[in-house]
Amino acid sequence: MAVVSDRLWPDRSIGVLETLLIVDGSPIELEAHLERLRWSVRDLFGTELPAGTRELVLERASPLPLGRLRLTVAPGPEGELGAATVTASVDPKDVFPSWERAIVLRPFVIHGGLGAHKWADRAGLAWTESSESDGCLPLVLDDGGEVLEASRANLFAVEGETLITPAADGRILPGVARAGAIEAARTLGIEVREETLGVDRLIAAGEAFLTGSVRGVEPVRSVGEVELEETGGTVAEVAAEMKRTWIGRGATA
Repeated sequence: MAVVSDRLWPDRSIGVLETLLIVDGSPIELEAHLERLRWSVRDLFGTELPAGTRELVLERASPLPLGRLRLTVAPGPEGELGAATVTASVDPKDVFPSWERAIVLRPFVIHGGLGAHKWADRAGLAWTESSESDGCLPLVLDDGGEVLEASRANLFAVEGETLITPAADGRILPGVARAGAIEAARTLGIEVREETLGVDRLIAAGEAFLTGSVRGVEPVRSVGEVELEETGGTVAEVAAEMKRTWIGRGATA
């Protein structure tokens, strides 16, 4: 298992980002993304989001029937913060994907995890990340094999009819989709517990899924070389509730 121990990255001068799903020109969970970005900017740079950030997102999102928008906020040459966006289309099959598109997780260790900010600097992960077209992602572990998150998503294990997810204790990104999955589960009467989750416990649970702001709920096929079970009714119910909320409602400007 690979270990990343040199924390010379992330480079905060490259900034922080948010990635949003766009449906019919509307950015999903826009206010939640802006609030998380606002917190990061205050914490890292001691200031507020650049003026017009929200309006920039709405303008750039409006032409997209289905896509993703990456919003990056970073300091310029004189130290002032600027906002920039990049958009791309999204394959509909990648939004709340089926088991046929389930992900393979490859564990590796980062001491202390990636932290609570969504860094624009991906250099420390670049050598571990498999292309998404290959269906593989790094699974970030802390010392002792404690599961934290995937490189672009939060993780849930399914123990019986209960969902187990690592706590948002400063070592993981407090994901917008993670919060949405927890809310959806509780709406459905499904118990969610934030607990320590080791690799052995994850594998023993048998079922797992990821949550992310573009794909929503994404099933996990395997952890390392160990195959997991196909995700069942509990995961399907959570995914359906989130999908109804996100795509049925869209987002208001």
